[in-house]
Amino acid sequence: MEMNVSNNEEQVVAKKLGGLNPALILPILIAIGYLIYYFVLGNPSNFKADPRLTGATVAFSGVETKEITPEGFMGIIYMGGPIVPILISFMIIVIVFAIERALVLRKAAGAGNVDNFVVSVRRLLNQNKVDEAIEECDRQQGSVGNVVREGLTTYKALSHDTTMDKEQKMVALNKSIEEATTLEMPMLEKNMMILSTLGTVATLVALLGTVIGMIKAFHALGSGGGTPDSAALSIGISEALINTALGIGTSAVAIIFYNYFTSKIDGLTFKIDEIAMSIQQSFAEFH
Repeated sequence: MEMNVSNNEEQVVAKKLGGLNPALILPILIAIGYLIYYFVLGNPSNFKADPRLTGATVAFSGVETKEITPEGFMGIIYMGGPIVPILISFMIIVIVFAIERALVLRKAAGAGNVDNFVVSVRRLLNQNKVDEAIEECDRQQGSVGNVVREGLTTYKALSHDTTMDKEQKMVALNKSIEEATTLEMPMLEKNMMILSTLGTVATLVALLGTVIGMIKAFHALGSGGGTPDSAALSIGISEALINTALGIGTSAVAIIFYNYFTSKIDGLTFKIDEIAMSIQQSFAEFH
């Protein structure tokens, strides 16, 4: 039992150290998004003078410069207005945490092929070779290997226990596997909520930017004493469409990554359940 407690404590420590800390990373990524907006997209080289656009205004370092029109794609995005840096930050957050989840899940899968590992452990259990199965777990590592190793360690300890009957041993074995699985799952699912949230919030924030742009467009359409300001009208519509495009793109990427990682986690969970059932069947057969 002391061995089991020690293993559990080590796993808890590993979960606390695994993955990025959102409270620390998110403000940094948001700051990077704003820096990209103001200093990369808002670089004066992305714009050119156009005397016809007397209503157009672009702010460089807080100073408004009139009679400016964007030159190139980055300048066009900059003209999307104050919601654009927020959407850029969202896209950066999605990319960073998608990479982080990919690395964590790759590590969780362990060394080698998971399917081959499952087949190998089940074959060894059918032959009641528990020590060899534990060695397979040590080579595999990863979340699947950690859970299976915990179950096999308990299996080995219970096989020499004479104080409990078979039914009590089965309950203890099942509880050990469930606890090990419960310890592993938080690491796999950590930060997934960020991707899920941005998949929805990015669209709503983009909609806000779209509404602001359309308000500007209709204001330009109704001003000027019957002669609409074509420059301000085009800028308002452009701002609305830019926000819409950025929001839809960010939301789509977040949803795709979220669904992909969810399927990977479900796959690992299924493998754990498959081996757990084999462990219980083997124990019931040989003990």
